[in-house]
Amino acid sequence: MQSRSAPKDEPEEAYAAALRLLARREHSTLELTRKLEQRGFTGVSIRPGLDRLRVAGYLSDARFAGSLARHRAAQGYGDLRIRAELGQHGMEHTVVDQALEELGVDWRAQALAQARRHFAEAPETAAARARMLRHLAQRGFASSAARAAVAEWCKSVQ
Repeated sequence: MQSRSAPKDEPEEAYAAALRLLARREHSTLELTRKLEQRGFTGVSIRPGLDRLRVAGYLSDARFAGSLARHRAAQGYGDLRIRAELGQHGMEHTVVDQALEELGVDWRAQALAQARRHFAEAPETAAARARMLRHLAQRGFASSAARAAVAEWCKSVQ
């Protein structure tokens, strides 16, 4: 949504607005750019402010990616979901890869923990296993991790 007032071309105002947004929480460069554009700032005023924030260490896509990845992993999401969400925030593949690697998560164990949180008991029928696999896929786990988690849970019950 664009502002209906005249475009704002003041780099200092854009910098101050971006700093206020970053004071609340981490933002990606793309997200911060969009929010400033919604407030009526033009690219001419946004770019210098974002560069200044990067140099000062207030704006970091790598830090944002790590923070979001940790948060989503703690919520029980899989690597595919986290990767997709970071992509929507304009993160480069190398930044996403590094953020996921730094998590050091065993995605199979994460999938098993998510399945146990969501389902009361191990699946005994093929339909129950399929339902569990669909749930894990919707949470963003790779099919290999989801299948391994379900198989491990089934094996531990026998």
